[in-house]
Amino acid sequence: MAAWQVQEAKQRFSEVLRKVASEGDQIITKHGAEIAVVIDMDEYRRLRGLDQNRRADSLRALPKFEADDDEISVVLDQVIAERKLYPSGREFSFAD
Repeated sequence: MAAWQVQEAKQRFSEVLRKVASEGDQIITKHGAEIAVVIDMDEYRRLRGLDQNRRADSLRALPKFEADDDEISVVLDQVIAERKLYPSGREFSFAD
């Protein structure tokens, strides 16, 4: 990853963008400290979970739940009954 001082990045911004496309992430520094990074837009979307097409594809790949109204009512009744048993939620521990 290349590092650019703020002043240099401002003066050569087009080059910074070209380097992002050809070499990947570019770090911006100020007084020697890393303060920002310029990344490819697709990578930004992936990191932020904003890839709408990928999310839609994932949802489409889920198995379809087919049930009639009676089956759904039975499941919901079971969920409601179980929640009444634990009004403040279930207790659990991360300890072994």
